[in-house]
Amino acid sequence: PPFGPSRAGRDFANAFPRSPLSFARALSPFHNSNSKDMMQRILITACVAMASLPAGTCAAGSFKLVDDSGRRVRRVSRSRAYATGSATIAKQPAPASTLKYIPNERLAVSEPNPRYFGNGENEENNKAWTNKNWLKSRFHFSFAEYFNLANTRFGAMRVMNDDLVQPKRGFGTHPHRDAEIVTYVVNGQLTHKDSMGTKESLGRGSIQFMTAGTGVRHSEVNQHEEPLRFIQMWFSPTESGLEPNYGSMIGSRIDTKNKWGHLVSWVQDGVETPVKINADVNVFTAELDGSASPLSFELGEDRQAYFLAVEGSPSIVGKKFGSQQFKQHDAAELYGNEEFSISGPGHVLVVEMKRDGNGRTDIL
Repeated sequence: PPFGPSRAGRDFANAFPRSPLSFARALSPFHNSNSKDMMQRILITACVAMASLPAGTCAAGSFKLVDDSGRRVRRVSRSRAYATGSATIAKQPAPASTLKYIPNERLAVSEPNPRYFGNGENEENNKAWTNKNWLKSRFHFSFAEYFNLANTRFGAMRVMNDDLVQPKRGFGTHPHRDAEIVTYVVNGQLTHKDSMGTKESLGRGSIQFMTAGTGVRHSEVNQHEEPLRFIQMWFSPTESGLEPNYGSMIGSRIDTKNKWGHLVSWVQDGVETPVKINADVNVFTAELDGSASPLSFELGEDRQAYFLAVEGSPSIVGKKFGSQQFKQHDAAELYGNEEFSISGPGHVLVVEMKRDGNGRTDIL
């Protein structure tokens, strides 16, 4: 892929292509020379995800991999993992149904050591914390220590992470390039600071984007006293080497109560949206109460969409598959030619894009 499945991503691999050890040492302030587990995690990223690393750098030793549920299953040699990481993934056949249900239980869950990202120890006695670990991430696609050849992307979307960050914790400064990064804030306040001079805090319903292009560094931190939850998506840009850019929309700007809010669109489309990115993608959201009329969402034959039940228990009805009930964190791949009817109660996010035949192949 054009960028790897970690936050450091291909940027570190390109900067330090000769050795995973150099790659690991470059991660200051996240690097802790006394943390064997952290070094192992970085080596997974370097050897499995970065096809730009020569195979000889990954020839010795072994490390752990996880299956599609996030469980560690076996130890695999780095040379074998390198071959796996660089394998070609065949496009899946056209789905029998226009909806592929992805329950929360099939998402990978990661709760990394706080030192990995420059944080202090977890605060076990802090009543404001809603999770024992500073971060709980749900990975919809291969990312960081979760690598599944059957689940590497969905169309132009390479990453969707559902992150829960506890008070006074966050992701220290790290680089990106050649990616369109879109972040949707569900609860709390997200404070962003980047190398372009931008700094702002955004609350519920807000959305921000960043064209990483030729390279940018930024941090994402919860500086407040309540937990922060946000959905972050990475898209492949229509071209590489773009000039870095940043933009955002305050959550109150668009009314999404029982109606669609069109938040993101492609810069080449003539549609007016608060955020425009360099990818053929549209992002919609809605907050539906149980008594509201269902919302219609139509997909053309050459389009596909990824549905996320952000909150609540929404449902989808379609002529070609019947109906599907969702709970919080559940997701679905949607395919045209179909008109979907979406009902509450629930807070939903829909990411629509060009259809290319790529999606999860380990779920029927």
